[in-house]
This record gives sequence, C-alpha cells and structure tokens, in this order.
Amino acid sequence: MQKIANLEAEVERLRGVVIGATEIITEIEEQPLPPIVGEDFVVPSHVVGDFVRLGRQLHREGLVHSTQGTIAMLNPDQPGVMHATRFGSALAQMTELDIISGKLGQAAPPEASNEWRIMEVLLASTSLHNGGPAACIHVHPPFSTTLSLEKDLIVLQPVDVHGKAHLGKVVIVDPDADDMDEYLRQIAEALGQGNMKCVVIRGHGVYAVGRNFTESWQWASALEHSMRIILLARQAGLRI
Repeated sequence: MQKIANLEAEVERLRGVVIGATEIITEIEEQPLPPIVGEDFVVPSHVVGDFVRLGRQLHREGLVHSTQGTIAMLNPDQPGVMHATRFGSALAQMTELDIISGKLGQAAPPEASNEWRIMEVLLASTSLHNGGPAACIHVHPPFSTTLSLEKDLIVLQPVDVHGKAHLGKVVIVDPDADDMDEYLRQIAEALGQGNMKCVVIRGHGVYAVGRNFTESWQWASALEHSMRIILLARQAGLRI
C-alpha cells in the first residue's frame, strides 16, 4: 500500500511539473507583440500575434519547414492594404519584423516573396467571395505536394469521410513562369472550382484561403490529412 501511495504521489508531482512547463511555454509563446505602424495603416498587436502563432502552428504540423511558406491577409480595417511575411522568413521564429505591407494593385514591397502577386489575387478573390475579410497561406505539405506530382492528375480528391464532406476536390495548376497573367487567371479559376478553399501548384505546395488565418490553416491541414490517408492506403495495398 505504501508503494502505491508513493507512486501516486510521484505521478502527482510529475503532473504538476508538466502543467508548470506548459504554462511557461504558453507564456513564452503568447508574449505581447508591438503593433506595426505604417504611413497610412496600422497592424494591431493582436494581428501581429496571429501571424506569429500561425507560423508556429504551420511548422509544428510539418506544413512548412525552414524558410518555406508565406502568410498573408488583408488589413481588417483597410481591405485595400495587404500584409504578408517577407521573403526568407522562418515562420517558426518570426517576429513583427518579418511582416511587410503593400496596397493591392500596386508594386510589391522590396522584401516581398515571389508569391506576392499570387497571394494578392487569391486575397482579392476571397475578399470578393466573403464580402470583406480574407487570409491566405502558402505551405509545402509533403503528402499533398507528392500527390500533385502525378502527371495525369488534375485534382486532389479526398477519399475519407471528413475530407469529402468538408473539403471536396482541390484543383492542381501547373506552374507557368512565362505567362504570369495567364498563370494568375488559372490559379484564381482553380480556387473557385475548389470551393474557394484551396488550390495546389504542381510540385510547389498548397495555397489555402479563408476569412481569417484559422480558416486558411484549417483547409490546408485538412487537405494534407486527407492526402496522407490516400498515400497510406496505397502503401497498404488497399483499393480506394
């Protein structure tokens, strides 16, 4: 009986250690961040915090690695202003210094990533569809990207119940650096065909959109989960 009591006491001690560590990690991750004040716009501190938290979440899930990926949104108070992570940002370690801003339809900021124009088009399409708010992420999830490399495949189609019910088909677009205007048109069209949730660039990851960061992350994460199921089913020799 004494041994059991000692074990129970040790379990409680370890539980307290874990809870304490969790609280410390949460406190570190949720430190207040300063707002970004531009010439004619302001990014509130809570929005800066949303960028940082999403970057860490995408990295934790393996949707991005190192300096892969881009996060963008329209300013909630000024929809014509776009905020995005700069080129080369490590999303898992980003700060307010990694966020740059520009106006829709104008030249991209000097530190913008190559995805700026694509994100701009997707944000504008999403804003029009949603009636205002819009967010977009570009991630490089391994399972979705792998399946997109199948040459004759033009859509990613979930086979699991959740994926079919909540995501539906996602259209694959071939990259085209020679005709950017046509490429952007195809991407916007593919997003509409994919229920305004995701579009996949063959071999170059997933763009996911939504009213906010939570929605865009939700669709990217759901797609990767469904594509993992497909590849696991194939590996197991299942007929799907």
